[in-house]
Amino acid sequence: MRLVILGGGESGVGTAILGKKKGYDVFLSDFGKIKNNYKEILALHKLAWEEETHTEELILNADVVMKSPGIPDKSPIVKKLKEKGIPVISEIEFAEQFNDKETIGITGSNGKTTTTLLTHHLLKQGGLNVGLAGNIGKSFAWQVAEDKVEGYVLELSSFQLDGINDYRPHIAVITNISPDHLDRYEYQYDLYIAAKFRITMNQTKEDYLVYDADDEAINNWLAHNKTKATLIPFSLSGNNKNGVYVKDDTIVSKITKNEFTMPITELSLEGKHNVKNAMAAIAVAQLKNIRKKTIIESLSNFQGVEHRLEKVLKIQGVEYVNDSKATNTNSAYFALDSMNTPTVWIVGGVDKGNDYNELMQLVREKVKAIVCLGVDNQKIIHAFGNVVDVVTETTSMTEAVKMASRLAEKGDTVLLSPACASFDLFESYEDRGKQFKAAVQNL
Repeated sequence: MRLVILGGGESGVGTAILGKKKGYDVFLSDFGKIKNNYKEILALHKLAWEEETHTEELILNADVVMKSPGIPDKSPIVKKLKEKGIPVISEIEFAEQFNDKETIGITGSNGKTTTTLLTHHLLKQGGLNVGLAGNIGKSFAWQVAEDKVEGYVLELSSFQLDGINDYRPHIAVITNISPDHLDRYEYQYDLYIAAKFRITMNQTKEDYLVYDADDEAINNWLAHNKTKATLIPFSLSGNNKNGVYVKDDTIVSKITKNEFTMPITELSLEGKHNVKNAMAAIAVAQLKNIRKKTIIESLSNFQGVEHRLEKVLKIQGVEYVNDSKATNTNSAYFALDSMNTPTVWIVGGVDKGNDYNELMQLVREKVKAIVCLGVDNQKIIHAFGNVVDVVTETTSMTEAVKMASRLAEKGDTVLLSPACASFDLFESYEDRGKQFKAAVQNL
């Protein structure tokens, strides 16, 4: 069996290692450059690879192809593979056929990284030996090859879910759904929603779907489509008595016979969206029979995610907050919603089909100045030019931070929450966040 892998990043290299271990004839091809650390690993495992090209005769003879999530279906090589009827799957699908351990799959437009890390933290603190993989950490395929854990918590993007056929998580979580990555879904929101719900398509009545019962897109899908999974809702209101809900500033869970309660004030993470992330993680922990005391301790000592509402420094009474992970307007909405002081907002990058109108009310209330950081800022200027007194344009992080510091006064917050992808000026949202932190430290 010939396994061809497109993409030489974490998921590609992990799949190559697992494929070789399982007896496949493996070839890895990356149209860009492969990082040196991955090249060393490929050499160590005696794997064949190429970079900066796709040699068709070495790819189109595959029995199965694993495509990295970042490669769109419309790329020429993927089209040719599909025309030839060669199956193109995701790393999750490839690795799952060799995995006999239970997985918890977590998806959503926002909050999935925090929820995944929080869930993993709760289960680890509760004594379970679980791996952390998917869109985060060491690749799922690589961990399956090593076979050192008793289960997995997987963060799954819509792109990873697009490439599954048989993958079935025992517990699936959908944190929320809002328009994102619409450029990959023909600008049709319904196609993106359907991609998210692929997480539950193979579940049976022995499995669970944990979901945000306050989310319009999720409720709409559930009203018109069927899943066999047992539904576990979570909500900020007290009207769903069979899941997790909030009553009198207390989180209440009635999933198991042991009712669980925890005051919201004891959560280490601030903000309404983090109450929801915590509720999703509580639901999973309860389904996995983690003790109440452990859940409460874990939620009160959890450290947040880098680049997600991360407090960097306070300089001359101005708080600098790094929310570089906000790559869509819904994420930026959460960030602006959690601001309690006048805010200088650094925003911009590669727009993925954003509708800025949904931010209008929050911008009016909270934002005193906007610093655009992107190659093309016209849409942002057009949306907010008449709403905010000061809107300026910058083309580097150093310039943006200096400009923001000039515009901010004691008691204000400078918030980097771009609402856009980072690829016009940065390698990734991590690179963007690290540059922001460095620029703040150099003020």
